[in-house]
Amino acid sequence: MSGVSLVPLKETDRESFIIDNQKAFNYGALEEFGRRDDHFEEDDQIISRETIENAIDSGEAYRIICDGETVGGMVVKTDGSKGDLELLFVSPEVHSKGIGYSAWCEMEKLHPEVKVWETVTPYFEKRNIHFYVNRCGFHIVEFFNSHHPDPNDPGEGGTADEQFPEGMFRFEKRIE
Repeated sequence: MSGVSLVPLKETDRESFIIDNQKAFNYGALEEFGRRDDHFEEDDQIISRETIENAIDSGEAYRIICDGETVGGMVVKTDGSKGDLELLFVSPEVHSKGIGYSAWCEMEKLHPEVKVWETVTPYFEKRNIHFYVNRCGFHIVEFFNSHHPDPNDPGEGGTADEQFPEGMFRFEKRIE
């Protein structure tokens, strides 16, 4: 899709970024379960303000712009040839228009030095799993669950293992 660009997050847009992110993540859970579910990090939010703020503060945050309108956001961390996709969301009102994929392609162009990208998503986010595997070329490389916990998860309040005991998929994309 043409007309999609990434714009570095401005401090004045931080609050709307957080709210838009929470709305998009909650939509995914509601779409899957048909009701509010019990995987909240805090105050009826699938992803907590603290989680989003920590990602923003420790990474590169961008707004996804399509034809002049703000339609989502992304946060990545890079370290040489390794990159972590911390957050990626597109407003539910514009799902299935190729915006997320176009935004991901823009991110790869911004970081040609990255040869291995990594991300995770909860087991129930079928839309995300399809997006990462079938659209963006990631591969599922690990499934974290109660029998195989994430070794990088400290295991204290609000962690992925506690929040999603049914599991989280870890994805990798290797660029040759």
